[in-house]
Amino acid sequence: MQNLWNDSHAEKLVEDYAEKGVGRDLALRVYTTRLLGGEPRLVLHGGGNTSLKTRATDILGQEWDVLCVKGSGWDMGVIEPAGLPAVKMDALLAARKLDALSDEDMVAMQRANLIDAYAPNPSIETLLHAFLPHKFVDHTHSTAILALVDQEDSEPLCREVFGKRLGFVPYIKPGFDLAKAAADIYDADPSMEGFILDKHGIFTFAEGAKEAYDLMIEFVTMAEDCVARKGKKPFATVTPPAALAKPAEIGPYLRGAIAIPEGEGRFGRMVSDFRTSPKILDYVNAETAEELATRGVSTPDLSIRIKTGPMVLPAPEAGKLEEYGETIRAKVAEFSARYRGYFESNDARDDVKRTMLDPMPRLTLVRGLGLFGHGRSMKEAKIAADCGEMLVEAVTGAETVGSFHPLALSDLFELEYWSLEQAKLAANKPKALSGQVMLITGGAGAIGAATARLFAAQGAHVVLVDLDAGKAEAVAKEVGNAATGVGADVTDLASVRAAFDRAVEVYGGVDIAISNAGAAWQGRIGELDDATLRKSFELNFFAHQSVAQNAVRIFQMQKTGGVLLFNTSKQAVNPGANFGAYGLPKAATLFLSRQYALDYGADGIRSNAVNADRIRSGLLTDEMIASRAKARGVSEKDYMGGNLLGLEVRAEDVAQAFLHQALAERTTADVTTVDGGNIAAALR
Repeated sequence: MQNLWNDSHAEKLVEDYAEKGVGRDLALRVYTTRLLGGEPRLVLHGGGNTSLKTRATDILGQEWDVLCVKGSGWDMGVIEPAGLPAVKMDALLAARKLDALSDEDMVAMQRANLIDAYAPNPSIETLLHAFLPHKFVDHTHSTAILALVDQEDSEPLCREVFGKRLGFVPYIKPGFDLAKAAADIYDADPSMEGFILDKHGIFTFAEGAKEAYDLMIEFVTMAEDCVARKGKKPFATVTPPAALAKPAEIGPYLRGAIAIPEGEGRFGRMVSDFRTSPKILDYVNAETAEELATRGVSTPDLSIRIKTGPMVLPAPEAGKLEEYGETIRAKVAEFSARYRGYFESNDARDDVKRTMLDPMPRLTLVRGLGLFGHGRSMKEAKIAADCGEMLVEAVTGAETVGSFHPLALSDLFELEYWSLEQAKLAANKPKALSGQVMLITGGAGAIGAATARLFAAQGAHVVLVDLDAGKAEAVAKEVGNAATGVGADVTDLASVRAAFDRAVEVYGGVDIAISNAGAAWQGRIGELDDATLRKSFELNFFAHQSVAQNAVRIFQMQKTGGVLLFNTSKQAVNPGANFGAYGLPKAATLFLSRQYALDYGADGIRSNAVNADRIRSGLLTDEMIASRAKARGVSEKDYMGGNLLGLEVRAEDVAQAFLHQALAERTTADVTTVDGGNIAAALR
């Protein structure tokens, strides 16, 4: 493990924070916390914590001895001083005299003694930090350390590697009991420089930030050297078929199978993030991969991210996707049944009322390919995939040293269903479209961008498809929520297919397809040249068919229904003079939407259309507005507000109509008019 301490970088941070009124010790605490948090083999997504004992002044000007300890929700890799809330030491030390302290009371006590009442909750391991006398305390979940502690004979192995320099604390759930036990072990031998927490991780401590950090790197390196020294080949591997299906080919089948049933045919969809590497492939191809997956996870806090461990799938043969889809569904059912059994058997041990979390996997290993992380957002999916990579690292190390023997599932249950973690999960309510993927054509235009923003705000991950790839990417960046921009010509079948395939590569599938791209040509229909009319039909009709076909292709792999939405324009029902080249294909697209509703309703696929009129966009440009207003003998303002409400209709209004249709689960074959009121364009 490389020691990343840099004197000049440390001093620069001290100087920068001094200008903001932050003292040297706290600045160095931030510096080394970032060093630890920036290395995933040490700290991953909320795991680990650090602390500093110092003095702080409250709002009344009174000075206190405090513990500045990592706060809940802060990422150690990018932490700021605000992420290390200060807690009054007197109260923390007084707690050691208690015989018992519930988790809820412990959190309440810590919050009651914060210097800043608005600060985040201090770490669940705050008391352990407080009960140690050292100024700087560091805690990580090093994968190399886990390779040693996830053994049946972990204590003698750790004694062999670290001697008496590190104390050994048998596994106890984090909180008050662990803090007291660890402190007692330290008191019995104050010469120790840190702790090994069995099945959990490592603590180091010192009077200086650099010294505590140096010790962490030194001990982790000793663990890495032990793993390398053992030299045992960790796994015998199986050989996958020569011709494998691609990850994107199986992605929709997998994504559909793990969708969370929510009743009445509704699903809580998840997105997926795929990873592979030589180390991952060695692991997923291990003969024992399925058995290892049932043992548990390398450190208990991973249970919050990937449950009791991964689901393992066989290698997918190319050309046999439908059969493989059935295999995936069978494996998901098997995983879910095993998880239900785990919940029911452990929940029955006491009288506490718990609600089972969904039984779907958050990590899937696929022989021959790699691993997929799953989540209700791309952030969650990436976290699950990150955890999967670190699980591979730790278990590979454990199998190299001896045999992976993690925390028992019964103890893991206490962490996964810990009241404090349950409270966090309950507060994290999904949005209306969380976990769903929406693809929209014409995505860089006014209507496309407005719709993308609105759907992303509702939790959807958006794929913006536009002829101009640069504009699509720029709008995707502005939209946020991990949106993706893709360049494609919707009149080219291969280009449309590639855009949908890209959506599958990035997110695992598609749930909502909005066929929005279009353009208008003018001219009296009897005088219109054939090439112009055919060009308009290619873009304003056949492109919609191509988008819908590709969407349905993916919907049917997922088997979770889907939504088709078409921008058909009021021209479809109320043609304008000299606009036949535009209105005719739009009328055909309106009936195309109804045909999809008719043919695929039994598959849970809904198909609806929006008839919009006079929306400022790339289609209705300022020049065209001026031309149409002049042709009608009215001002541009009156032309744009020429409806029953007398209001200009905006791109955002069309976006609202698309969102309504996406959420209206009992509506299909619908046409929603967004024109401010035009009786001539009313359908009934």
